[in-house]
Amino acid sequence: MKFIDETVITVRAGNGGSGCLSFRREKYIPFGGPDGGDGGDGGSIIIKGTDSLNTLADFKNKSLFKAENGKSGGSKNKHGRNGEDLVINLPLGCVIYDNETDEELFDLDDESKSFTIVEGGEHGYGNVRFKTSTNRAPRKKTNGKEGQYKEIRIILKVLADVGLVGLPNAGKSSFLQAVSMARPKVADYEFTTLTPNLGVVLYSDYEKFVVADIPGIIEGASKGVGLGIRFLKHISRTKMLLNIIDCSGKSYEDIIEEVDKIKLELNSYDESLLKKDKWIVINKIDMLEEKDIDDLKKCFDKTKLNVYFISTINKTGIKELTNEIYEFLKYENRIKEV
Repeated sequence: MKFIDETVITVRAGNGGSGCLSFRREKYIPFGGPDGGDGGDGGSIIIKGTDSLNTLADFKNKSLFKAENGKSGGSKNKHGRNGEDLVINLPLGCVIYDNETDEELFDLDDESKSFTIVEGGEHGYGNVRFKTSTNRAPRKKTNGKEGQYKEIRIILKVLADVGLVGLPNAGKSSFLQAVSMARPKVADYEFTTLTPNLGVVLYSDYEKFVVADIPGIIEGASKGVGLGIRFLKHISRTKMLLNIIDCSGKSYEDIIEEVDKIKLELNSYDESLLKKDKWIVINKIDMLEEKDIDDLKKCFDKTKLNVYFISTINKTGIKELTNEIYEFLKYENRIKEV
């Protein structure tokens, strides 16, 4: 399924049903009086988050959503049926904006949340409502009001605890595959990952955390170069970032330069990303000699950076890193129950 993370739709609530103009007509009762009933209320449109969806693909070919109109009232004081509400399910992590004013309306960051985006029109009154002591045969009724109408923009920002950032082909997808049940496409060329991938790490029988892998960031990504800019928003909700770096054929200076390059792109896109906890993960150490690994570790020992050395091929360092991530999230009280 094609990954779609932004869409614009129109939502229109149902109109209220009209009231009825009617008089009681029965044998031997020549002046039965008014008996026109009220109409029904129009249906509203409710937005609800669900973790069973992870893309906005369902909205690709449908842009108008309408709730049911209320039915008109009837004779014998019959009340028209209310229009049914329409519930629109969206992936968790969606932010809804008014497309005209750009105002943020709601943030679906929890499955328990739902809200009414447009309200149905109120029902009209039948003529029985207008009977008075001086007007015993009113010929007045009212129409139902129109339902609310709004054009909204929906932006999906995936919900994950850990975000993976790095240059293309650094091994982010391989790392996601090594720690979770996710099976992203893995190959030895740039931009294997074309859409964000989510993996659930089951740390124990009842605890888990979610890792998000986004397409590789290249120089100028924050200005729209490459694929990274489109998906950088998907790491804005994460609690921590792992900067995955391919160390094969690189010196300590090369690695630091790569770290600074990613840092610059993150800062250019959104300064708040730099406030997140960022760990450096040196990947592909299976391609280095033991002495080269020791030399790199000694260089990083002189810094204050959180650095981990792993190989996704032979799983070296994977368990230790996963344990550290778990302890960090647990300390932050952000571990989820399965």
